Amino acid sequence: MTDLLPVRDLTFLLFDVFGMDDILSAETFSSHDQQGLVDILEMARQMSLQEFAPIAAALDAEEPTLVDGKVRLHPAAKPALDTFIEAGFLSAPFDEDIGGLQVPFVIHEAITALFGATNTPLLAYAGLTIAAANLLATHGSEALKETWLRPLVEGRFFGTMALSEPQAGSSLADLLTVAVPASDGTYRVRGSKMWITGADQDISENIVHLVLARLPDAPAGTRGISLFLVPKLLPDADGGFTIPNDVAVVGINHKMGFRGAVNTVFSLGDNGGAVGFLVGEPHRGLHAMFHMMNEARIGVGLCAACLSWAGYRHALAYARERPQGRRISERNPLSPPVPIIAHADVRRLLLEQKAISEGALALVMYASLLVDRQRIARESGAEDRAREIGLLLDTLTPIVKAWSSEHGLRASSSAIQVLGGYGYTREYPVERLYRDNRLNPIHEGTNGIQAIDLLGRKILGKGGGAVLLPKLQDVVSRGQAAGGRCAELAEGLAEAVGLLTEVTMSLAGVATSQGPEVLLANATPYLHLVGHTVIAWMWLEQAIIAQAQLAAESPEADFLHGKLQAAQYFFRWELPKTATWAKVLIPVDRTCLDTDPAWL
Repeated sequence: MTDLLPVRDLTFLLFDVFGMDDILSAETFSSHDQQGLVDILEMARQMSLQEFAPIAAALDAEEPTLVDGKVRLHPAAKPALDTFIEAGFLSAPFDEDIGGLQVPFVIHEAITALFGATNTPLLAYAGLTIAAANLLATHGSEALKETWLRPLVEGRFFGTMALSEPQAGSSLADLLTVAVPASDGTYRVRGSKMWITGADQDISENIVHLVLARLPDAPAGTRGISLFLVPKLLPDADGGFTIPNDVAVVGINHKMGFRGAVNTVFSLGDNGGAVGFLVGEPHRGLHAMFHMMNEARIGVGLCAACLSWAGYRHALAYARERPQGRRISERNPLSPPVPIIAHADVRRLLLEQKAISEGALALVMYASLLVDRQRIARESGAEDRAREIGLLLDTLTPIVKAWSSEHGLRASSSAIQVLGGYGYTREYPVERLYRDNRLNPIHEGTNGIQAIDLLGRKILGKGGGAVLLPKLQDVVSRGQAAGGRCAELAEGLAEAVGLLTEVTMSLAGVATSQGPEVLLANATPYLHLVGHTVIAWMWLEQAIIAQAQLAAESPEADFLHGKLQAAQYFFRWELPKTATWAKVLIPVDRTCLDTDPAWL
């Protein structure tokens, strides 16, 4: 029987491939050991299958409703989330002194993968709350943290991030929401926000909105944005939270998928001004919000990876059990049908999904490890090391978000294809997983924005290639030294790295000679080129370990052969696409840039 949620895929990455000895030996995480963390993951797996999975279809079919200005979720949502919170999974990544379990961030992301694979929309409420609490812990004043942080960590309050507005979308420079100082040191916030997940619900005691707005004297553009904490309910004289703030949901956005996570339009200050508290420095709100946005972008990449992973596992189970057709070499029409996994083209579809979803999971886990390693470096006073890790993390973040969501959606589509007509019906989960996954290329900065960020800001602006290239060259050397199939893969990656280096140097010349508009016109194929090269790195890392463990006669032969075969598929079927993307980058193709809008 096929395991729909194999923890082994995660522990293979965490402990076998990337290794966590340095993290678990650090004082920050010294209370944890490998077996204890594996036990936590096993507990998360069981709870996900028992509490989250059974209600996923119902939350999709019965969307949240707006009744008398209040959002009502499916009645099964609260008990499942309460179980998640009571088990300590929401508080897990936070330090013990504020009520957390102080597990490494990468373990928190692995826990998230296990719950997200069964019911990502429900998990979104907890994910936003964790991100809001992290932002507040980093940028909030002591007074704000005293009042608002612990209830978030405890899961009594939920959090949101309120950036977009109806007229602005992703263009945050055009925000119109204003915050006027009041005599008591607070602010009165007025405006309208759009596409806000979880802006109201009937699960938590209170909601903490983190809202971008402008002060009256703010300069134009993104440098004039400040950040405010705007609660749904304000504290009363007795220490409770009972006083309604001037915040109201005015509509629900009815989405193609991800329906269990309510998405809203909400207004602030229709009756005099919503009370808000400044977070961080004036006009530095976007800097603070990027703390939450970058965490959310890794979260989107994880969401895309685990949704495509879940689709793959369902498709694999179906392909093993569904009898249909006969082998091409079988000439007897009366012979029994074979399971469809016996057909090579079905195995092609499964290998595609495995290579994409498990490659994306590897990248997300690696990026999450960098978060932990950067923290450890800072706490040990190794600032140069922390900056180097931070630059690599910054460079990988748009790839985590955009590559995983773009190609993860392709994997989700192939899961439907394996099931054929059944896959296109609601009786099977793969069509829902596809619809849920379709959101990920859009939110937290569309993939086009991520591509521009990668090329313009991270690679050319910050010099991210200087930390990425040595990592790629190192794994090539180790793959060559490993011999066997890994040596072949290493040669393929070496060619891709050479191509990537050539393209990047050429584009640096374009930036100087032709300006930013020409440079960034084809940023998307550049992101795919870099992304495929990075995922090939992730697969070569896995192949090196799998090959070594097979040589040592590991009892997990089928599992390890599966990793090697998926790596080979990626290198032979996917990695050659980098040459096609390079053709529109050297020289920069101007077809899109030179197209007159009237022609379309």
